[in-house]
Formats: sequence, structure tokens, C-alpha cells
Amino acid sequence: MTDAIVAEGLRKRYGDEAALDGLDLRVARGTVHAVLGPNGAGKTTTVRVLTTLLRPDEGRAEVAGHDVASQAYDVRLRIGLLGQHAALDEELSGRQNLEMFARLYHLGARHARVRAAELLERFGLTDTGRKPVRAYSGGMRRRLDLAASLIGSGHSTDPEVLFLDEPTTGLDPRGRAEVWAAVRSLVGGGTTVLLTTQYLEEADQLADRISVVDRGRVIADGTADQLKAMTGGDRIDVVLRDAGQLGAAVALLPIAASEVSVDADRRLLSAPVADRMAALSGVVRALDEAGIEAEDVALRRPTLDEVFLHLTGDQRAGDARVEEAV
Repeated sequence: MTDAIVAEGLRKRYGDEAALDGLDLRVARGTVHAVLGPNGAGKTTTVRVLTTLLRPDEGRAEVAGHDVASQAYDVRLRIGLLGQHAALDEELSGRQNLEMFARLYHLGARHARVRAAELLERFGLTDTGRKPVRAYSGGMRRRLDLAASLIGSGHSTDPEVLFLDEPTTGLDPRGRAEVWAAVRSLVGGGTTVLLTTQYLEEADQLADRISVVDRGRVIADGTADQLKAMTGGDRIDVVLRDAGQLGAAVALLPIAASEVSVDADRRLLSAPVADRMAALSGVVRALDEAGIEAEDVALRRPTLDEVFLHLTGDQRAGDARVEEAV
């Protein structure tokens, strides 16, 4: 089975700044592939190249089996694009917005009405289809924007490849969950999704595979679990009742003290472990025998935040999110 997206050696410069510096990417058909990276990593530039909005200075890319440079028209017929900002008319209703987009794609009036009705029903917006968009919640607006991104490909079918550039920025948890459900439905129907996001949780929830981009290159690629394993695998976290006992507790952990991270303000010890259950039972028993009282002992997998810090070697991941400047 051929890949839905193939990019090889993509380079793009803005003056003296390299937005893309030899980026390679492969996305399997029928999957969600997330592209994550720190501020200015080149994620949005990658999307612009792959959607034919920007020509690379060097390298090549194919989307849905067509070259983005020499077969741009064929690519556009097979893709959908949801940008960072909603492209909706606030004064028009949801139905009117979808019919307007359909007419812009040269669908006839009747076909436009049918397609709009199909998409409103599909995204759970039928009851609100006649309300002006200004009355929609954030999640409803984004679902409508997602519906609009599907209109142009194939006239009556979903796009082969859908590009989502930070689709849930600014949404509350309910709104994000609504968009996630819509994306899962699309992928279930066979659409391939390339997702850039500033929410690390979003990639963890949605993506079959993740590419970490830094300084215009892919520096790591794999499933969420594979990437998390790069930081040392599972960890055990121990929160003590008395911060004064942190030193004594470190000596009880079944690893070298140099591998233990200590946060005195939170009374927290954190350490990598190889055998999850053996480590958990061993630490609880050792603390009890030493008379050290713990408020909480928990096993956890590394977070994607920690993956960013580990792979990029700095603090650009920020507070559980990364943002795109280029």
C-alpha cells in the first residue's frame, strides 16, 4: 500500500532563515499522523508546501500519488485543508456558509444544497443549520469549518487527505472533544489526516504516528509509546508527607540516586523503572518498613512534554504545548 504523503529533502528559506532544512516525511494511508515541534520548527510551512500553497526551494513531495509542484491541480482535487483560523461568515447561517463554499467549488445550486445538508447532518449541526454562525459555540464553529474543508474534494466524497493545522486552538475541552470525534469519524471512512497541533494531548489522543520537527527537520518519528520510551520508559512518582524525608527516601529507590529527580517544593521523587509492578510493590514496602509516610505512589508513562524536552534539549516546549511561528 503506497503512502498518502511522501516528502523528501524539503527545503524552504525566508531570507537567511531556513524554515525547512531537508525535511523528510511519510504518512501511511488511512491514518492520523501528527507533526509536533517547538516554536518556529516549520510545521505550518510543511503544510503549506504539501497543500500546494507554497513551492519548496528544494526537494520533492507527493500527496495522494501526485507531485505537489508539477501536479498541483490534481493534488487540490484530492485534499481538504482546515487552517488555524475559521473561514466562516459570521452573519450567514451554517447552511448558507456550506452552500457558499460549494458554489465556490463550482457545484450547481441543487448539488450545493444536497452536499450542505449531508455535511450538517454528519457533523451534528442539522438543528443549528439555520442559525447565524455568530450564535455558534466554539466547538460548533470548528465543526462547521471542518465540514467546509470537505466540500471541494471530489464534489460529493471526503478528501483522500485532510490537513488540519492546529484545528482546536482556543477551544475549551468540550469543543476539542467534539472536533476529535469528527476527525476519528473521517479516518474511519478512509481519509488520511495530517495534523499539526500545539496541544500535546491532542497528538496523544488522535495520532497513529507522530513526527517531531525541530529547525525544519524531522528529528524523531514513531508512535506515542515509542517516542515516550526514548525518555527512559516508565517512571514511579512518590509524594511524601514530610519533605525532610526526601533524602532518606531516595536511598530506598531501586536505582542509582543520580537517576532520581527531586522536587522539594512538591515533596516529589521521580525515577525510571524497568519492572512496573515489582518497582511499585518494592517501593511501597521499603517506605513502610522505613517509617516514611507517602501521600501518593504512582506509576506513569512519560508525557509528550518530556519527549519534547528530551529530544530538543531545551525549554521550548513550554507549558504542555508548542506553538508555530513559521
